[in-house]
Amino acid sequence: MSKKAKIITYSAICTALAIILNQFALFSMPLGGSVTPISMFFITLIGYWFGWKHGILAGIAMGLVDLALVGFIFHPLQVLFDYPLGFGALGLSGLLQKHKMGLYLGYILGCLGRFFFVFLSGVFFFYIWAPEGWNIILYSAVYNIAYIGVEMIITLVIIFIPSVKNAINRVGENLQMER
Repeated sequence: MSKKAKIITYSAICTALAIILNQFALFSMPLGGSVTPISMFFITLIGYWFGWKHGILAGIAMGLVDLALVGFIFHPLQVLFDYPLGFGALGLSGLLQKHKMGLYLGYILGCLGRFFFVFLSGVFFFYIWAPEGWNIILYSAVYNIAYIGVEMIITLVIIFIPSVKNAINRVGENLQMER
């Protein structure tokens, strides 16, 4: 199998896993956003294994599928921030693929990238739902960290489990040897 075919195959599998896991909300926020069982991780994994460009493309694909399945449309620019840009930012994990702790730091970077875009969406479009007296920047930060931060912590705990960590490393090593 060619290198390009492997990238497409692994990316399709990881994106499908991310989309499936994204449908199982552990809890959902009232105006959108939910904590899911490690769904964001599979997009960051594509970035980590194949580079940021592939990760961003996979994230954009996931965002568009999420929009189609459960999307909340308030404003056209909000859609852009919350879905393709927000999920696409998960692929920034690939910027740290060469770092010793790249799997973990890349995941955190991807989550921070997603947070950045949904935070901006909150500031520019969802400010009308901020409780009276709340600063809109604080409101958007608290609201969005309440689900992205929680999922990020849960996922980091899971991927630090030795057997999970070893499985991810084994697949990554096999990908490296096949290239």
